Amino acid sequence: MNQETRQCQNCKKDFVIEPDDFTFYEKIKVPAPTFCFFCRVVRRMSFRNERTLYKRQCDVPGHDEQLISIFSKDKKQRVFDQKAWWGDSWDGTSYGRDYDFSVPFFTQLQKLWAEVPDVALMNINSVNSEYCSITEGNKNCYLVIGGDFNENCMYSTYVFRSKECLDTYWVNDSQLNYETVDCISSTSLMYSRYCESCYNSAFLFNCRNCHDCIGCVNLKNASYSIFNQQYTKEEYEKKKKEFDMSSAAKVEEFRAKFEEFAVRFPRKFAHIVRAANSTGDNLDGTKNCRECFDVLEGGENCSNVWLAYSKISDCHDVDRAGLNTELVYETSTVYPGSGVYFSRFAFTSRDIFYSYNVHNCDHLFGCVGLRDKHYCIFNKQYTKEEYEELVPKIIEHMSAMPYVDRVGRVYKYGEFFPTEISPFAYNETVAQELLPLTKEEALKNGITWKDPEEKNYVATKTAANLPDRIDSVDDAILNDVIECAHKGECNDLCTRAFKLVPEELAFYKKLGIPLPRLCPNCRHYRRLRQRNPIKLWHRKCQCSGVASENGVYKNTAKHSHGDGPCSNEFETSYSPDRPEIVYCEQCYQQEVA
Repeated sequence: MNQETRQCQNCKKDFVIEPDDFTFYEKIKVPAPTFCFFCRVVRRMSFRNERTLYKRQCDVPGHDEQLISIFSKDKKQRVFDQKAWWGDSWDGTSYGRDYDFSVPFFTQLQKLWAEVPDVALMNINSVNSEYCSITEGNKNCYLVIGGDFNENCMYSTYVFRSKECLDTYWVNDSQLNYETVDCISSTSLMYSRYCESCYNSAFLFNCRNCHDCIGCVNLKNASYSIFNQQYTKEEYEKKKKEFDMSSAAKVEEFRAKFEEFAVRFPRKFAHIVRAANSTGDNLDGTKNCRECFDVLEGGENCSNVWLAYSKISDCHDVDRAGLNTELVYETSTVYPGSGVYFSRFAFTSRDIFYSYNVHNCDHLFGCVGLRDKHYCIFNKQYTKEEYEELVPKIIEHMSAMPYVDRVGRVYKYGEFFPTEISPFAYNETVAQELLPLTKEEALKNGITWKDPEEKNYVATKTAANLPDRIDSVDDAILNDVIECAHKGECNDLCTRAFKLVPEELAFYKKLGIPLPRLCPNCRHYRRLRQRNPIKLWHRKCQCSGVASENGVYKNTAKHSHGDGPCSNEFETSYSPDRPEIVYCEQCYQQEVA
């Protein structure tokens, strides 16, 4: 089929469906989407609450204990503690019901979803890590989100196999990291991004195998450098003392200076390595992947995938997939799966449609909370023959009697769950991170919003009244409630106030880091803003031959295209209105050898 441009029924912007997409839709027998790629991602993320945690009572019969849960106490969901949910005291098929052809599919599914027990928190095999969410194998961790097999880590998202890391985002195999983003195998690293195998350093961008460096960009195998200038060890130590990184005021002053310095160097149009015929950002080992982001350890013949690892193939519109997952569409979180469509949280399952939180299952349609089941519809058991006869009728009914949401968006077969049936308010979910909305914008768009719950504490210290230097802080600070510098006036799910925990204070003192002035949520959103969006723009290389197009950066090597402008074009996650200097692969490599 030919390329086709359609209008997104959500944002009303045009989007393109490529011939390869039509081939995939035909292969799995689904209609083309009516939402654009970004709106499809946001819609899936409106069902994913990662970091908004509450205390509520366990709903297991005979239980009255308080749980840490992603579901607030006003939610309709029936919430079980982990041991009970994974236990044998209940069976999801006991909630099974007949399909009602007089009611839209999604209306029925929403009712089932509210009645079948849900697990309070996805926090598997943890040790002393009760406040971690969607994680596995953590020990002595606190507020680690979506990160696995860590020890003594706090306030971090997508951190893996790391120790003593705090306030990090996408950090692997590291220790003693603070405020780092997209860093690998680094130790005692602070305020840095896109670094690998670096240690004893701060404020680095895209550096590799560096140690004892401050404020450097695009360096490899460097030491004792400040703002890319080489010093002797003695000179470096003297300058380092002058910067006084234990002072909050000095750190913020240096942060502003470094951001101004870093933007004067070229950036590669995308972080793509060992990839063939692929577009997107943060790709490793991909082949024939289009508009994909954060796909690591291999991916083939995929489109519109975000966050995947370990050899996925033939997947479109999928996030958080891995372990040889294949032939999956419009699904969030599948490890592993085959033939999974319009679903969320499907583990070791195949031939799954419109289902949630299912494990070791196959041939399910519209099911919730099932384990080791086969041929079920709305949690009711059928024979293989009955299932295969009923499913086509349901698919036809979904199109004949579609679900229409509050603002008129139409959901037929082929669309993911409507946002308005999510068990979470929009601002509790990852959707708010991707597309921040105000309360007024959300309600106007027919989306649920949750106002902050009233807190019974009073701030005893303001951010402005905190000691400037860490060596002026004693353990008495642990008794204080600290007012966030944003005071709830931002759009970052600000908690307005926060307390320090003993392990956190010990970490600050160990590394000589000043106390934070922002609450954990505001710090998280500040890290998010350091990453590029999951969008692409078509642009041309900004190398003009001997310098960057804007004249800010002077090239250090002769480029293959000579003294004239580079003619290479590409798809990049740097939008044209941003200040960064964006080079193609060839020009960038000639500058960063």
